[in-house]
Amino acid sequence: MRRIKLPRRYDLLITRPGRPAVRLSLSWLVPLLALALLVGWGLSTLVLVRIAAEAVTLRGEVNRLAGEVRRLNTELLAKEQENQRLAAKAASILEQLDGLEADLEALKKRAGLKSEEKKAPAPEPVGAGRPARTEELFKAAEVRLNALKGELAGRVEPALARTLAREAATPRGLPLYVRTYIASGFGVRKNPFGRGYEFHDGVDLPAWYGTPIHATAPGVVVEAGWSRIFGRYVKIRHGYGYATLYGHMSRIKVRRGQRVERGQVIGYVGSTGRSSGPHVHYTVFVGGRAVSPVPYLKTPGYASR
Repeated sequence: MRRIKLPRRYDLLITRPGRPAVRLSLSWLVPLLALALLVGWGLSTLVLVRIAAEAVTLRGEVNRLAGEVRRLNTELLAKEQENQRLAAKAASILEQLDGLEADLEALKKRAGLKSEEKKAPAPEPVGAGRPARTEELFKAAEVRLNALKGELAGRVEPALARTLAREAATPRGLPLYVRTYIASGFGVRKNPFGRGYEFHDGVDLPAWYGTPIHATAPGVVVEAGWSRIFGRYVKIRHGYGYATLYGHMSRIKVRRGQRVERGQVIGYVGSTGRSSGPHVHYTVFVGGRAVSPVPYLKTPGYASR
């Protein structure tokens, strides 16, 4: 194969109208260098165009990420504020639980119960070495609340129910809703109908003939009839060992076996039986034994003399 030999120099003829032509003799390296520069410029232009496009894309991504960061910061701030609100609410709940525990102690005292164990310690408050997290505060509140519920349902409510039932069964106040006084008290007294002394197992409360007589506690009528001493009388069993007797009635309004409520009219003042004038004889029994009714008479409208 015949080899082609390239010339080492090239002539470049530059013609201008009205002027003589200019002839330039160039080495073969000059066109090659010019071509290389042209290719390099083209490639560099392409690279710059691509870099510019990528810069625009990156700028858009940076703007998007900046917006996402701003959104996340806003959400984080909102969550921090919500967390602070929940922490304050949890602290408030714990304070309320302190109040509930105090109320529970009062109820236990009312029910006659003794405190057994102290409450579990709450998490460390903010500023005491390590801030308590909101979850810990709510967990502590839940633990204490469950403990309070358990103690209230397991010990306090039954004991308090018994206490309230006992209090409800306890005679309280006067059997007369009018102003009266103790004409004859509880204990040994001079026999008003003869010689010597006798034991008076109640108190005598004078009132006008026909004045209504009221039950001093709820219960069941166990006796309603006539007695040589009390005349027409009513006896009511209230439970928990309590019973009351009302004597010298002019008329009885209840019957044996009837359930009566506190304040219900059971009869009217009279002077039947062993009596020297209209009054009600009132006896309080505890465990089957007559006791002084005076501690059970404390109520407005009562005067003694």
